[in-house]
Amino acid sequence: MSGEGTSLDGNGKVSRVIRIGTRKSQLARIQTDSVADKLKELYPELNLEIVAMSTIGDKILDTALSKIGEKSLFTKELENALERNEVDLVVHSLKDLPTTLPAGFTIGAVLKRENPHDAVVLHPKHVGKTLDTLPDNSVIGTSSLRRAAQLKKRFPHLEFKDIRGNLNTRLKKLDEKDDYAAIILAAAGLRRMGWDNRISQILGPEDCMYAVGQGALAVEVRARDLDILENVSVLHHPETVLRCITERAFLRHLEGGCSVPVAVNTEVKDSQLYLTGAVYSLDGSDSLKETMQTSIAADDKSVDEEVDERVQRVGVTASKISGAAQDRAEKLGIDLANLLLSKGAKEILTVARQLNDAR
Repeated sequence: MSGEGTSLDGNGKVSRVIRIGTRKSQLARIQTDSVADKLKELYPELNLEIVAMSTIGDKILDTALSKIGEKSLFTKELENALERNEVDLVVHSLKDLPTTLPAGFTIGAVLKRENPHDAVVLHPKHVGKTLDTLPDNSVIGTSSLRRAAQLKKRFPHLEFKDIRGNLNTRLKKLDEKDDYAAIILAAAGLRRMGWDNRISQILGPEDCMYAVGQGALAVEVRARDLDILENVSVLHHPETVLRCITERAFLRHLEGGCSVPVAVNTEVKDSQLYLTGAVYSLDGSDSLKETMQTSIAADDKSVDEEVDERVQRVGVTASKISGAAQDRAEKLGIDLANLLLSKGAKEILTVARQLNDAR
């Protein structure tokens, strides 16, 4: 196994050391610790070491993410460490991972998704209000074009301004100054931090659809490290994997990223996978939204089918989940993207990208 070490445990036995890379923020550490705990439970003999590092996205705090124009803002340094064998696996928020990974890497596990929706966190003086009942011209902080586009359209009486920084920083900016009436954050991050009590409102799909992969954690590994891939593959949550494959395929086929407003909503009901996808102009006035579905039921022949371990679908390797179901999930994403493209999605996204670049 490339680059990983060994150490002696208390009984003088040799145990493998597996190094897990993570960003330095408190949320990233909590997420990484939760993955490490699960691995430790499954493989008590493993010796896990956590290596924390800063990424470009953590360092550039005065610019909106969509303006930096780099797809791998929060992942590049971690992937560099993976490539240099300084770490053996990396824990990410799946929504930070580009839909095309650098050669030699794969997502070896997508864990059970936390609530993927966005949440409203109010300034203490507005407690008890909702976005609907906030006074006219109240300023809402969000650095996401996707959130701003949907919410501008839905709540025209509000104003939207960029806010950057990790969760702690953003909450501090909200609470200690009077610049924002509320900020919009992913519910998943707030819950993982134990800050459920700050969630004033969860935004349903009719108000704000979420980002591709939002709420799910991903474990990225070197594709050639088959034993590590095997170790982490038990962390895969099948329903989350299929939902995220369809979402990522949709985004990849649209060629969307941080710098354009693309949103999704997925659910699994009675062996059907439903995908709603949408693209928006920056102010939300122009949009396209459609829903499609596919069956993800295992057919008789796929029960004992061999799934090729080397096959990646939008960066994900999941050899223990029906290959036919994964193929259908990926096709659903591509089909929905094609439907939106046939109705003019490319034009909406091109204009959004140009306007964002000019801001």
